[in-house]
Amino acid sequence: MPARKNSLQTDQIRSAVDAVVAEVEVIESFGKVIDHIAELSDLQINRFGICVVTADGDVVTGGEADHPFPIQSISKVFALTMALEAHGDDVWKRVGREPSGDPFNSIIDLERMKGVPRNPFINAGALVVVDMLLDREKPRHEDVAAFLAEHIGSDEFDVDPEIFDKEAKGGYTNRALANLAKSFDNFHHEVDDVLKVYVRQCAIALTCRQLALAGRYLMLAPPGGRKKTSIEEAHRVRRINSLMLTCGQYDGAGDFAYRVGLPAKSGVGGGILAVVPHVASIAVWSPGLDDNGNSLLGTIALERLSERLGWSVFGNLPPKDV
Repeated sequence: MPARKNSLQTDQIRSAVDAVVAEVEVIESFGKVIDHIAELSDLQINRFGICVVTADGDVVTGGEADHPFPIQSISKVFALTMALEAHGDDVWKRVGREPSGDPFNSIIDLERMKGVPRNPFINAGALVVVDMLLDREKPRHEDVAAFLAEHIGSDEFDVDPEIFDKEAKGGYTNRALANLAKSFDNFHHEVDDVLKVYVRQCAIALTCRQLALAGRYLMLAPPGGRKKTSIEEAHRVRRINSLMLTCGQYDGAGDFAYRVGLPAKSGVGGGILAVVPHVASIAVWSPGLDDNGNSLLGTIALERLSERLGWSVFGNLPPKDV
């Protein structure tokens, strides 16, 4: 009987994913591509992919779920996880936990906060987190790529060389943020060393399938599930999810929480990683962005998927008929 229940739930997810893909295909407003990364500016903005990985291990895909894209700022979630594993709550002595209310690359806000970034998902916060990663002794994972390889179960992904080269040679605003943090003694390593690691993790290219697999740990195992999760890990994941909900969508986090109701982190490559605690990990991709820098079709798809399946951290509802 339990097997029948799990199968039925997977069928419902598959039907919902198919319906969302069909709806997205007829939407005529796709958003705009990021303009400061030339390698992303030529993408067809109506492209779309989605993957849902359930707590039982089922994988449901739709659209271009196996097309790789640079994860960009989604990498900040994995870097933060590694920093918290290594340093615990000491991370919060150098990075805040509040939404910024300013652009993700604001220099003014960092100066106002005397070198302490508002949260780990804006660029200044992510750079300080990478600086912390370089302080680790005998790290479990060498870098974000190694972390991803373990959680995906495969290292068959690449760093986009064109994006890495461009951002490594340029990235002047990030360089300015790092130097300003260093001027306030909130940076321990050389700016170029940190930037190289940061740009490399942002240029990692994953498919929706790989990204959803990588995010499985964020949903935690369901109560009574086979995978045992330590109390320490559970607390860490809950805190990361809370920051994804409040800070994960740049200045669109409040609207995203209202419309979708799930912890999520976006990237300007068009990807979004979302989490349904104890239930599923979801990755969507579409390169057209809204005014806040979040995937326009990706956000719409997650909104409609959460409505169809009744998923929300604010209280689940019965699934709608597909």
